[in-house]
Amino acid sequence: MRVLVFDIWGDFAHFKKFYTTSSPLTFSFPPPPTVKGMLAAIIGINRHEEDYLYLLRNEVCRVGVRILHPIRKTRLGLNQIDTKDDYWQPVERSGRGGRTPIRAEFVKFPAYRIYVHLAATDLYVQLKDCLQQHRSYYTFSLGLSELLGDFRFVGEKDVEEKEEMMEERECFTVIPVSLLAEKGLVIEPDKTYFKERVPVEMIPGREVVRYEDVIFDPNGRGIKARLSRYWEADDGECIAFF
Repeated sequence: MRVLVFDIWGDFAHFKKFYTTSSPLTFSFPPPPTVKGMLAAIIGINRHEEDYLYLLRNEVCRVGVRILHPIRKTRLGLNQIDTKDDYWQPVERSGRGGRTPIRAEFVKFPAYRIYVHLAATDLYVQLKDCLQQHRSYYTFSLGLSELLGDFRFVGEKDVEEKEEMMEERECFTVIPVSLLAEKGLVIEPDKTYFKERVPVEMIPGREVVRYEDVIFDPNGRGIKARLSRYWEADDGECIAFF
């Protein structure tokens, strides 16, 4: 299958973890539903007219994510404004203040490589054209509208799905635990291993119907593993797709 490859980066990113509220924490990388939101912004899918979560559902859209810069996180203070009644109330009234200060976590200087396969030929061609011309229909951001990002087209790859290949492979994309063979993770003393539970599948209405544990090195180095299923590119690169 054909895969589009492009890099994304920015000064800050925030991919909110689903179990945090008033003090938001961030995932280390954009989960698949977030990546699909980025694709919709680039292509120009209006969620009020066409739900990108359906057009880019897992059956027709596969994504892989590689960490390019070491993950560094920081916390910054934010002021949330009160818009409960569809207008901003700048001063305290009836016991409600105009602002609520919070502390939020951000990824500093994030950079990722995104791998995308789209079964729909028209969407594939649109995405490729936008990436090559560095054109985005909507403003491209990294998790929040205030966190502007940039992207760069890297190229195309032909990839072939491999199953039940038990030899060790070095994989630079984050690895869903479901793709690991039994005792498949090869621990190396100079590597750091993180595990996070991320949303993988979201349906129209923004309801998450599947979560999955993933393994990655926060410094962006490859992880050796025996995978029950992976995708091999024409240049020999091992890719794990969601």
